[in-house]
Amino acid sequence: MRIFRHFNDLPVEARGAAAAIGNFDGMHLGHRAVIGEAGRIAHSANLPWAVLTFEPHPRRLFQPDAPPFRLTPLPAKAREIAAQGVDHLVVINFDLEFSKRTAHSFVEDVLVKGLGVRHVVCGYDFVFGHRRQGDGALLLALGRTLGFDFTSVHAVGDANGGGTYSATRLREALTVGDLAAVARILGRTFEIEGEVVAGEKRGRALGFPTANIRLGEYHRPATGIYAVRASLDDGATWQDGVAYLGTRPTFGGGEVLIETHLFDFTGDVYGRTLRVGLVERVRPDQTFTDMDALKAQMAEDRRRAEQVLASKPAKTRETIRR
Repeated sequence: MRIFRHFNDLPVEARGAAAAIGNFDGMHLGHRAVIGEAGRIAHSANLPWAVLTFEPHPRRLFQPDAPPFRLTPLPAKAREIAAQGVDHLVVINFDLEFSKRTAHSFVEDVLVKGLGVRHVVCGYDFVFGHRRQGDGALLLALGRTLGFDFTSVHAVGDANGGGTYSATRLREALTVGDLAAVARILGRTFEIEGEVVAGEKRGRALGFPTANIRLGEYHRPATGIYAVRASLDDGATWQDGVAYLGTRPTFGGGEVLIETHLFDFTGDVYGRTLRVGLVERVRPDQTFTDMDALKAQMAEDRRRAEQVLASKPAKTRETIRR
């Protein structure tokens, strides 16, 4: 998949696509349905298959002081889109100037002149343009005069009656640590990805060395202990582990980190990219009054995480490359 950070002067092979449009933060099953419909159309009409998305997330521009809320930062979102088989990903810089573009200008200048779209696909609730004045009805009407077809994808819901797949439901499930619901909405394990940073090495002193990453713009899941599967660098190999997500109240608190102990792993991880998949929440966070009690609980947490992971299908049983 080729990624473009602009919509002007695209190469000829990227123009004339069936294009799915949206923020796609989370890349849940509803998003996959929209992108998949664009792919079905592209294949049947022998067109390029494209996705158009926006970075940073518009909410960050309009609500700069909002708590962290991202579910899939761009690298993770691009990886999930590429996994569907998309040919081209167009990422538009969503800044103040772009936010003032009218709905008609977005269609005429971005979709038609920029991408030369042949077919536009979006979710049933997609809105666009200054003051959110554009919607599916406008895309349908303008498509008839500007020469492209339009498809709106209906809401996709949980077959078990859990409701429509949405980023809101996903954040709510993460907030309470309901990873079974998270997996149903995503169709996969939720991951937190980041560069491994140096910590205070307390885990190592207690016999449980950890690889620590900051949560940054990620939405905060419930604090506590998680059974996890993690991968370094390329995602080709995965290893079981147990992770603590929280502020470390036993040691006076601080910024939110996820500290991952990889089972039976030795090696240098600092500065490398770590992907941590949250499989199941083992227990909530708690404060300990002495190190012996903490160490005993960490051993119990590992035992329980091992039990959880032994009952869950693994992506691979290979260990991470040393």
